[in-house]
Amino acid sequence: MKQNRMLWLLDRLERDPRADPLIDALRTGVRSLPLGRGRDVLHGRWLGHPVHPLMVQVPVGSWLSAAVLDLRPGRSREAGLLVGVGLAAAVPAALAGAVDWAELHREQARVGLVHALANGAAVGLYATSLAHRLGGRTGAGRTYGFLGLTAVGLGGLLGGHLAYRQASGANHAEEVPHVVRDVWHRVGGVSEFPAGQPVRRVVDDVPVLVVRESGGTVHALAERCSHLAGPLSEGTVADGCVRCPWHGSVFRLSDGWNVRGPATAPQPAFDTRIRDGHVEVRLRRNGREADGAWSGTATERAHGHAG
Repeated sequence: MKQNRMLWLLDRLERDPRADPLIDALRTGVRSLPLGRGRDVLHGRWLGHPVHPLMVQVPVGSWLSAAVLDLRPGRSREAGLLVGVGLAAAVPAALAGAVDWAELHREQARVGLVHALANGAAVGLYATSLAHRLGGRTGAGRTYGFLGLTAVGLGGLLGGHLAYRQASGANHAEEVPHVVRDVWHRVGGVSEFPAGQPVRRVVDDVPVLVVRESGGTVHALAERCSHLAGPLSEGTVADGCVRCPWHGSVFRLSDGWNVRGPATAPQPAFDTRIRDGHVEVRLRRNGREADGAWSGTATERAHGHAG
């Protein structure tokens, strides 16, 4: 059976390195923007998933509605208004997309660049459409509008490939609760976990990050970053948090909460205890009632004093 032609072209785009120098330059530029806390807002950390797909609904919806009105006589004024609304909404949507794009893998960034170029072409075509409409050249305005909608469709196809085929923006730790058995797992002797150092262990084929604090408290999180599966065991531990070495996402060790993006989802966290000189972990599941053995403080649980 022959491969789908469209998928073949997209796979080829992922492997094509010719645009890499441009990607590196643009990535550096986006990362240098003085956005401060606004960067996490644009990533969608407050929402729990990327905000860019939500924001693009306004320009796409406006432009699609304008195309419908352009098919009806006498509705050019309303169609022009919708074109303008779409152009205004495209600016923050593009900024959110650029901030996300700057933190993608190389193959994702290649597709994302063409996605951005298609959407940029759409913005240019719609701006031209609006200019013609304002100048009374309605026919030309409609033509440029339909061309813009075609470019938007291509951009949407590439955006879908990014989201669903390449999993950009997906939670890469979502499968952990479905894979790890709901039992205590022994991951090593206490001496195998130097204080303040991240250590990687595997539980039911799932990598787990284990960190023992100098006071004895033991923390455990899913080891693959929820952003793009970066190895947290190779990251840095400071102030009760671990920082991903790939894109800088910061997670709280006590509960896996994503303190800083680009990660928009927290890390699955594990309860811990020490039994017979060995560290044991159990996935912390939502809604679990304290079973009596683990109703003490984190330090008590870490030393195995409770229960």
